[in-house]
Amino acid sequence: MGRSQSLPRGGDPRFGPDADDSGSPILHVDMDAFFAAVEVRRRPELRGRPVIVGGVGPRGVVSSASYEARRYGVRSAMPTSQARARCPHAVYLPPDFTAYTAASRAVMQIFRDVTPLVEPLSLDEAFLDVTGARRLFGSPATIARLIRRRVADEQGLTCSVGVASSKFVAKLGSTRAKPDGLLVVPPGQVLDFLHPLPVDALWGVGERAAETLRRLGLATVGDLADAPVGMLRRAVGAASAAHLHELASGRDPRRVSPEHVDKSIGAEVTFDADVADPVEIRRALLALSAKVGVRLRGSGQVGRTVTLKVRLADFRTVNRSRTLGAPTDTAREMFDTVWALYTALDPGERIRLVGVRVEGLAPAQGAPRQLTLGAPERGWREAEAAADAAAARFGRSVIGPASLLGDRDPRRNENPPHP
Repeated sequence: MGRSQSLPRGGDPRFGPDADDSGSPILHVDMDAFFAAVEVRRRPELRGRPVIVGGVGPRGVVSSASYEARRYGVRSAMPTSQARARCPHAVYLPPDFTAYTAASRAVMQIFRDVTPLVEPLSLDEAFLDVTGARRLFGSPATIARLIRRRVADEQGLTCSVGVASSKFVAKLGSTRAKPDGLLVVPPGQVLDFLHPLPVDALWGVGERAAETLRRLGLATVGDLADAPVGMLRRAVGAASAAHLHELASGRDPRRVSPEHVDKSIGAEVTFDADVADPVEIRRALLALSAKVGVRLRGSGQVGRTVTLKVRLADFRTVNRSRTLGAPTDTAREMFDTVWALYTALDPGERIRLVGVRVEGLAPAQGAPRQLTLGAPERGWREAEAAADAAAARFGRSVIGPASLLGDRDPRRNENPPHP
């Protein structure tokens, strides 16, 4: 979707919380400033202050900003250095994905208590089809109010909900309802809702495509809906033209798919300054492997292919992968794999960024597990799962990845003993 700030929260009664919700069974629930809100929830003294979560170094990027910070123009994906210039008095915090994953699981369970048709898009948003839930819980807007109340009462967080006849319009509705709001778009009013919006409100229209369309005089969604398809094809290509014309006309036949799963889980870090020291690179890969392991176990998944990403100082990017004999969710195995890939790569240049990703995901339950020769039947996975439980209770900072996996010198060619 385009820039969310182009969708102001409106007061049009045709598209409010009390609008006609018959024929609008699709909900899009979007948590408000999720990462920042979770941080404020566990640090009540931060309430009312601008809070920014993301990379805290000079090359960091904002992951989440509280609404107090957004008043200064701070937005997600903004360089942290730019955020500091706009809001120097904000509280800057590194992300804690263990806490966010736990909060996300609790929120998603509230959704599933209402309907099994839940399609998560990320940790902080999901589509729901409440067609079958009406008999038990009431109309779609009533269900949206129930969800919002439970999220607030049980999790101390707020969310915004769009209610519509299609996924696309429901997502636009939740965006316009922010923060902490509810917006219903009746089926008969979809075009009245869509057509005044700027063209970059459409999924698939980024800044470059929006500029191309505006040069053709297509500034709003209505302009695009009225434009000849041939003009759109010449501007954005045949596939995109058909897609955008359908959305601009209010047509989105996609169903809520609860079977949706991530194709991969990963993490990466950009160094504050380009590095060549193998000790620092190793520590970064160690921390990233631990982070990916936490996310895998939190989602109940394992993966077979481990990928190393290296971006050099001149911005060239190299990826190397290895498929394991059996799927894994342990940081130890991921780290051993990416470190072997890195030493084999031997880039010989300063490094700007490294990343770790696991692909080929499958449910962890029932997945085969491969034991290392001579290793005990219970070992690394149990230790890491115990660390997850301790981190959920006391905070991830209590148990660092190095203390869990060991801290051998990467310049020594040796294998550490298994526990």
